[in-house]
Amino acid sequence: MSAFKTIALIGRYHSAEVATALAALGGHLRKQGRAVLVEKETAATNGVSGFPTADYEEIGESADLVVVQGGDGSMLNAARNLAGHDVPLVGVNQGRLGFMTDIASPKMLDAMAEILAGRYAIEERTMLATEVRRGGVVTLATVALNDAVVNKGSVGRLIEFLVNIDGEFVYDLRADGLIVATPTGSTAYALSSDGPIMQPGVPGFALVPICPHTLSNRPIMVSDRSVIEISLKRAVDARLHFDGQLQCDLQEGDRVVVRRAEHTIKFVHPPGYSYFAMLREKLHWSEVL
Repeated sequence: MSAFKTIALIGRYHSAEVATALAALGGHLRKQGRAVLVEKETAATNGVSGFPTADYEEIGESADLVVVQGGDGSMLNAARNLAGHDVPLVGVNQGRLGFMTDIASPKMLDAMAEILAGRYAIEERTMLATEVRRGGVVTLATVALNDAVVNKGSVGRLIEFLVNIDGEFVYDLRADGLIVATPTGSTAYALSSDGPIMQPGVPGFALVPICPHTLSNRPIMVSDRSVIEISLKRAVDARLHFDGQLQCDLQEGDRVVVRRAEHTIKFVHPPGYSYFAMLREKLHWSEVL
């Protein structure tokens, strides 16, 4: 038997498709002699019954593997909630692009059979740790897998901020915002803002300006050992997002400090997984025009 004896199931909320898939997978895993847990909110919002439920803390403490049914957003949510626990994640794509959900839904049971037989690879992904400092007080501290984004809110004006890396001044930027992306997040918001695609193992972060006022402000890459500080200079309505989720409003004088998180998240890949094959498929690189 593989090391994955207790398997937790997490899925997109309020989805009939996910509910059906979770019930089918849970039943299949039980027949394989595995203990199955379903995340509490997943079970409640999807009407999944017949399995023990657990919150994220309980999943992190007792599960050997987490299977996430949904899209990249579901994987990001699971990763943030399980940061600090050494439990690996594997994704079944019930979304659209699915850069992080390796398994196509129709192949779910076959792929899980391979994984349970011990045929898989584990890859560690870097996470971001971010603090907001206001007047010397830390008002927010959290982690993200994809990115931390400082951007303008509902007011359609540029914001202005100073960027320092490891205490050294880099630039004074007027723009719609700035994305600090991990390699995992390089195929998300950063990619749509002309940022570089980074292999997951690259030890770096991408700083990607959003619609900069000065066109010479281009994306740059820095070591993932760097400490990045973004100081709000002029901001009528600035906001901070992590992995696409609004976290807080920012004020002039606030400092957003971003560094590599202490913990990583682990992804399980089924046999045949290739990062570049995934990119070719998702970004349509092999299409003949």
